[in-house]
Amino acid sequence: MKHRIVVLGAGYAGAFVAGNLARRLSSADTEITVVNAEPDFVQRLRLHQLAAGQQIAAPKLTDVFAGTGIRLRLARVTAVDPERQVVTVADADGGGELGYDTLVCALGSRGDDRGVPGVAEHAFDIAARPSALRLRERLDSLGRRREGGRVLVVGDGLTGIESATEIAESRPGLTVTLIARGELGARLSAGARSHLRRACERLDVTVLEHTQVEAVEATRVLCADGTALAADATVWTAGFAVNPIAAASGLEVTENGQIIVDRSMRSVSHPNVYAAGDSAYAIGDNGRPLPMSCASAGHTSKQVIEAIVGRLTGRKIANIKMTYTANHISLGRQDGILQGVDDEAQAKPKYLGGRKAARVKSAIIKTSLWATSNPTFGMPTRRHRLTVAPDASAGQETRGAGPGAAGSVRAVV
Repeated sequence: MKHRIVVLGAGYAGAFVAGNLARRLSSADTEITVVNAEPDFVQRLRLHQLAAGQQIAAPKLTDVFAGTGIRLRLARVTAVDPERQVVTVADADGGGELGYDTLVCALGSRGDDRGVPGVAEHAFDIAARPSALRLRERLDSLGRRREGGRVLVVGDGLTGIESATEIAESRPGLTVTLIARGELGARLSAGARSHLRRACERLDVTVLEHTQVEAVEATRVLCADGTALAADATVWTAGFAVNPIAAASGLEVTENGQIIVDRSMRSVSHPNVYAAGDSAYAIGDNGRPLPMSCASAGHTSKQVIEAIVGRLTGRKIANIKMTYTANHISLGRQDGILQGVDDEAQAKPKYLGGRKAARVKSAIIKTSLWATSNPTFGMPTRRHRLTVAPDASAGQETRGAGPGAAGSVRAVV
């Protein structure tokens, strides 16, 4: 039987890993299956634009994987059993179990309500396409009202800033308020902070700093200082949490559920499980955990590919650079900030702002979409065979291969 590789999630990390493994490993020895709940590729980086009312490309995953030999299973992952090496999924037909020999977890992250009452019931988030579309529908309904509407964006991280400015620019009939727990743009350089404030003023975004939200209700937000802020739509961007599947499976994870991995992105508790993107707790070259970001998804995905190909084919595993060099922030379609950071994750004094920064961010997004939609471009055309066991009849076990693994091949570790 073939060595079964199962990839959970088809976002930036999962789709890229699956496509490249399919190109680099021989289909005579391997079988690759991708499990994803939605049929389309979701541009997570542009969900704030989708919510604001813009049209965002969503390529069909069947088109993304066309010609690669990858099996696509449209289903929701409900459990992972690393001891039995099976994944349980649910779909319209009732679901079932998928066995694996190598597992890649790239399930990403979702909005985190941080335990604040009312967020789950009354707030909108843009961590996934369905929730972004729900917010879009709400903003559409507010736009049809003669009196407009009041939008509160809670959270002054990159997602909150991009959401507030995008909504304000795309829907000038609505009033937008950005609620910051501390100083707006505290992680930016002084110049970039000033640029951000000017952008908010230009777009008529009201900024409330040093404000902590304690509860969200249907028509208002309650703050720690007793203030009640009226809201027709509350957008919650105050943090992200990873999918809880890994923590429930028994894999070694951090407090927030990220899978703890070694330098090759392999689980420290279960050697045949790898993690990429937001699912991975990966240490960068500066000794600090990589942040949840598209850049980190790229680094960890490339490392997963190198590690799996190397171990299964007996080749040396290359170390991909794990660096985080900049934050890219869009401020509507014609403005942005490119803020470099140093090895201590602190903002460098210089920054790039304005239309040039917006074009850089747009180019990064387009490149990410193209790379995901064409995962095999530029990769070696020669597909590597798995290492043949010297004596399969001698009872040699396949390390990292579970029930059903072919006895004629072994994963070299």
